[in-house]
Amino acid sequence: MKRILILAAITLPFASMAQKQGAFTIEGHIGKLNSPAMAYIDYMSNGVGKEDSAAVINGKFTFNGTSSGYSYARMALSHDGSGKQKAVYTGDVIYFYFGKEKIKITSADSLANATFSGSKVYDEFIAYNKTIGGTIMDLNKWANAQVQAATPEQQKDTAFFAPINIEYHRRMKARANAQIEYAKTHPQSYFGMVALSEGTGTPVDVKKIEPIYNAMSESLRNSDPGKELQQRIYAAKTIHIGAPAPRFTQMDVNDKPLKLDDVKSKYLLVEFWASWCGPCRAENPNLTKQYAKYKNQGFEVVAISLDDHKDKWVEAIAKDQLPWLHTSDLKGWNNEVGRKYGIRAVPANFLLDENKNIIAINLRGEELNKKLTELFGN
Repeated sequence: MKRILILAAITLPFASMAQKQGAFTIEGHIGKLNSPAMAYIDYMSNGVGKEDSAAVINGKFTFNGTSSGYSYARMALSHDGSGKQKAVYTGDVIYFYFGKEKIKITSADSLANATFSGSKVYDEFIAYNKTIGGTIMDLNKWANAQVQAATPEQQKDTAFFAPINIEYHRRMKARANAQIEYAKTHPQSYFGMVALSEGTGTPVDVKKIEPIYNAMSESLRNSDPGKELQQRIYAAKTIHIGAPAPRFTQMDVNDKPLKLDDVKSKYLLVEFWASWCGPCRAENPNLTKQYAKYKNQGFEVVAISLDDHKDKWVEAIAKDQLPWLHTSDLKGWNNEVGRKYGIRAVPANFLLDENKNIIAINLRGEELNKKLTELFGN
């Protein structure tokens, strides 16, 4: 039976508490797996992304590193040694928080069924999720279970999926509302800030969110997720049609600084994307046609990638044959320009006039084509 995944329409950037680093150890014991099985971990510590891999021998693997106290991790297990990408996107993968602790992860068969011990941060994370109605992955599993339980005839009927989608989005909304309430009642809790950040969504309702944010403890507001949310609130208040675009300087693919004010054009599209973003890549052929049509009339594009691996970024530029300007600091969701613009999902873009003032936001496909035709008159 074909597995259909209903994805949440929000993003979950890794975040970590801005405080002193400390050592952690994660010991895994998953059944009797052996070579060529591999375990992979990606996590954030003080806003810096880190990754590691470990061979699985007699079911055991170990990761050592430093944590700032609250680090968010993605761990994937490749049972057959087919590699990280397959394990992350179609395999055995879990998401969790951990701290400066010695943690044990144990299961007879998979990470998905593993139990954790030795982590107070993980226990706090689980308690938080019970309060708000589960993780996004839990909601996705529920939706997938509904689809998998359907008959072959039902799976061919598009009308069958409508009530599942309606219920899925109802649960997502209820979860976001529960997160906001959790933030209100837990102003001293790290997961109170996590709840507020996730529950805020896009666009930011400043009148609703800012008072809750201001009531959080100073240490949380000064944490990396606190600063990130503060930037999103500021962006929501200052970035709008008619406002000047936030200025920035970031390195291009040749490690040379590209300054927004140095880009001369009649109209400029600031495009946020990533090599791993399917909808971004799907829009590239259309944007390429528009760029070729209007480049000589004063149209320019500055693409800011939320990649964290230069080889993937450069490979995507070459494969999609993208001739415009490209920048990235390779910090993923913590890209400094992305945070300045309040970016929480890609693709996203801002169309600027020759004075670098915003004249349109998030135009794609025919909407972008129509706007460019209007501006250039052909």
